Amino acid sequence: MREPIKHLPMLPAERALKVISGRWKAIILYHLFDRPQRLSELQRLLPDVSQKMLIQQLREMEEHGLVHREVFRQMPPRVEYSATPLGFSFEPVLQALCDWGRRHAVELDEADRLANCPVAPRPRSADSRVPSDQAV
Repeated sequence: MREPIKHLPMLPAERALKVISGRWKAIILYHLFDRPQRLSELQRLLPDVSQKMLIQQLREMEEHGLVHREVFRQMPPRVEYSATPLGFSFEPVLQALCDWGRRHAVELDEADRLANCPVAPRPRSADSRVPSDQAV
């Protein structure tokens, strides 16, 4: 059995919020839902995030089991990041957060100030989804 990460709260809702908190984590995961990405690809997709912050967020998500980092032993070295089955299980949560955010804005009469939510149900090729036997 894996040793628990000691700085995570034991209350499940608080634990979930701690794991996904961070300005960029949800958007990074969103981009990893499509396919594995190299660091440079993620930087192009997220031009407002510094490389230091991107690496920090990726490391935290790797520590929490949401992201897998694969190092290819070639010259020059290549590293790819991909969503794990646990990371893929966050997709419906992210969709629900976008839906709730829209509802909240409507209730406060601020819907006209909203940006488009990056998460929307989209068709995927069969190989880009997590196999059902690996789902969390």
